[in-house]
Amino acid sequence: MDDIRNYINTLRHDFSKESLDEKDVHKNPVTQFSKWFREAVDAKVNEPNAMALSTVSAEGKPSSRIVLLRNFDENGFVFYTNYTSRKGEEIMGNPNAALLFFWPELERQVRIEGILKKQTAEESDMYFNSRPRGSKLGAWTSTQSKVIADRNVLDEEYAKLDKKYPGDVPRPAHWGGYVLTPQSVEFWQGRQSRLHDRILFTLEKENWTIERLAP
Repeated sequence: MDDIRNYINTLRHDFSKESLDEKDVHKNPVTQFSKWFREAVDAKVNEPNAMALSTVSAEGKPSSRIVLLRNFDENGFVFYTNYTSRKGEEIMGNPNAALLFFWPELERQVRIEGILKKQTAEESDMYFNSRPRGSKLGAWTSTQSKVIADRNVLDEEYAKLDKKYPGDVPRPAHWGGYVLTPQSVEFWQGRQSRLHDRILFTLEKENWTIERLAP
């Protein structure tokens, strides 16, 4: 254990690739995010749409997990999940949530905080119908976040559903999309000596203010 601790304490990386100035960012954080996201894709970042989603339970306990961004526009940032999962239950009790993107290849991260709401059934249907058949069956198979006896529970249920739906697989009513409407967006660019650039957008009366934060 001491060897691991000592190793961790020696890990160092000085960021030096880019800089970020409040005068250079777009006035709309969604447009700025789109620019950075495109650059992450062009840089062949591994899973550029992977993001940490943080929610809070009724008892005030936070939890985080990685989910995939599936769309974004002026209305917000979209992901899909089982509504009866732990995250779904926490969102039902408290719609405040946070997203975090980390693109180490570009020495960048983006933090987004806002309010979650469900997509319409029609929007969720549209995305569900674009998924591979296996993913559709998987949405039916998994009682996400619930305790199961073993792996066989999943395999056997999947096989049953595969026979039940030989053609089109309908979307389960308990599965669909959430949209996070942002109230604040922070763009972080790594800089030397840990003096990173942090540019914060905050929504105030339908207008975005832009401020620099100390690293």
